[in-house]
Amino acid sequence: MSIEKNTRPLEDGIVRDFSTRMSYGSYLQLPVLLSAQQPVSQPEHHDELLFIIQHQTTELWLKLVLHELRSAAAWLRSDDLGAALKAIARVKHIQKTLTEQWSVLATLTPTEYSEFRGFLGNSSGFQSAQYRAVEFALGNKNAKMIPVFDAEPESKAMLEELLHAPSIYDEFLAYLHRQGFEVPASVLERDVTQAHEFSEELLPLFKHIYENAQDNWGAYEACEELVDLEDNFQLWRFRHLRTVQRTIGMKTGTGGSSGVSFLQKALELTFFPELFAVRTEIGR
Repeated sequence: MSIEKNTRPLEDGIVRDFSTRMSYGSYLQLPVLLSAQQPVSQPEHHDELLFIIQHQTTELWLKLVLHELRSAAAWLRSDDLGAALKAIARVKHIQKTLTEQWSVLATLTPTEYSEFRGFLGNSSGFQSAQYRAVEFALGNKNAKMIPVFDAEPESKAMLEELLHAPSIYDEFLAYLHRQGFEVPASVLERDVTQAHEFSEELLPLFKHIYENAQDNWGAYEACEELVDLEDNFQLWRFRHLRTVQRTIGMKTGTGGSSGVSFLQKALELTFFPELFAVRTEIGR
């Protein structure tokens, strides 16, 4: 079939009247969503819209990541490993999108950013409650972060809830215990408000799972999925650091941090240290 005059005709069945029907725009609340980009620079700088959209889309993806991680934790509690791994698989795809997204912001040159950076005041990605919530959900908890959100009661309540809830790693270890694996009591009874720290007692458990993968396929697959999660998160952190470095160099952050050197320290944080440490032990 050929298209005349390079114009595709509308099929008769396509709905055109939305005076009494839900439309694409109304379902997605597009008038609200697309009116949320409000540059503050005076006069308005061309590149500020990029900066705003980059961070707003990140927050939307983080909202979905939290939704999936909460669901994965709930499915682990109910011993539905398959459903939990499906949610984690979706998070992994979101992580890849978030990491690739830095390449768009990296088109913002130091000169362009400097022309509106001063208008941002002390606003900073450090103040992203959802990013902090994802860290908490994965097990990297830090109660000292919570006072940053004293002026945002809903955000503070969300973080307080996640601080006191088991992380997805805690839930996975509890799941393994219920399945008959030997999980140390010290790990099962740990204070979940603290960041998970490396426990040498867990190495025999994971060594057994990895060296007997065929007999423990579900647990083995779950371990590798969690390793993927951490790898992806670290790639995101690194890409963030490099984007900041190429945009502001070694300047201090708008939120008062030391900037690049502060971000560098985040690369030393870990979620599932035993799943990496066990690789040294396998086959010994």
